Amino acid sequence: MGKRVLLFPLPYKGHINPMLEIAAILHSRGFSITIFHSTSYDPIDSTKYPLYRFILVEDGEISNRFISGLDDAVPRMMAWNNSCEQLFYNSLTSVLSDENEEPVACLIRDTHWYNLQHLANRLGVPTFVLRTGSAASLNWFMTFPQLVQKGRIPVQESQLNTPVIEIAPLQMRDLPLIGNRSYEVLPEFFMKGIDAIRASSGVIVNTFHAIDSIEVEKFQRAVPVPVFCIGPLHKFSPPSRSCLLDQDHSCLEWLDTQAVGSVLYVSFGSVAYMNYEDFMETAWGLANSVQPFIWVVRPGSILGRNKVDLPDGFVAVTSGRGKIVSWAPQKEVLAHASVGAFWTHNGWNSTLEAICEGVPMICWPHFGDQMGNARYVTHVWKVGIGLEGKLERGIIEKTIKRLMKEDEGVEIRERMRGMKHEASLCIKSDGSSSININKLINIISSF
Repeated sequence: MGKRVLLFPLPYKGHINPMLEIAAILHSRGFSITIFHSTSYDPIDSTKYPLYRFILVEDGEISNRFISGLDDAVPRMMAWNNSCEQLFYNSLTSVLSDENEEPVACLIRDTHWYNLQHLANRLGVPTFVLRTGSAASLNWFMTFPQLVQKGRIPVQESQLNTPVIEIAPLQMRDLPLIGNRSYEVLPEFFMKGIDAIRASSGVIVNTFHAIDSIEVEKFQRAVPVPVFCIGPLHKFSPPSRSCLLDQDHSCLEWLDTQAVGSVLYVSFGSVAYMNYEDFMETAWGLANSVQPFIWVVRPGSILGRNKVDLPDGFVAVTSGRGKIVSWAPQKEVLAHASVGAFWTHNGWNSTLEAICEGVPMICWPHFGDQMGNARYVTHVWKVGIGLEGKLERGIIEKTIKRLMKEDEGVEIRERMRGMKHEASLCIKSDGSSSININKLINIISSF
């Protein structure tokens, strides 16, 4: 009889997909997969994964207590931890005692399910933590409570550009805030997360050594647990089928009609939103750039509006060179030869996917680790250009042209080709991520 791995994703799309990619890797190595999924927020269509067992943990009343704003995100996740603890415990004990199932080798939980660590330890189940962001973000989380204690947070307007020496190259404006008042609850949230990591068997990170090795070493000096950099995860597994929105594949056919490297792809992920004024400035910035573009305008992406109304005259002005979709098959879009740049919110999944395909970025981060990711893209790796502050159509137009038409863009594309090459090396059989996957598999098999 083989062994079973239990997976606990956080119910957000950006956290679900990497966990499903882990599942695909483990299943391909002979492990059975059981996924515990809280139904409080984003669902998984289990019918798309007939080879996995799904155990639903229903606690929908928690999400009903909160509106869908960023100020609620951290309190919601903390409430999930408290409310789901007993539910998870009941489900876990049931699975562990089921003699008809394969023996459990280990449990893999999302970083933010910190209360699960205590349950697993009580039940004697070896547990790994999946960090769906960068290794650098672990150091940001670890440092944030210290900055609050020192009185440097909340950040004063005059201090936004001040470097954070403890977690260089970040500036104060780049700290991982989620909502306007998250600094009140984030210290506790981050400390609980880091303490739970200390009690784990190791951390799995969706990154690769060429871009994160220094950050891994820094984290391990403070939290001496094994760290397995096994990304980019999407390059080791089949395309995820967990998309929460219907993908419009017609944009791929449209890309086939465009010149190589000419198209700007614009998408701000599955959670971030903008106000209508920013939406209008974005529209006219794209129109005035005279650059072909694909623009993802998903339902709910405009604050306070169920329906998205494009500016008068916009469709006529951009006819033939603009394609607007409600959701796109992002990995395929970024891999298309016609795409020359990506205007992104810098969620880690999007950032990593752009690196893997060698697509330079225009960075417009919104919350959480996105600001820090953007800082690395623009100031460390230097493979993108940042948009800061209030959106204005003239600045948008100028930024697009800088990246796609001017010498600065040529230099950025050359550096990005180097990063793409590094990413391709790590997934080879003798690459760093492949080696780390084998080490992880061997450890899990030994339990």
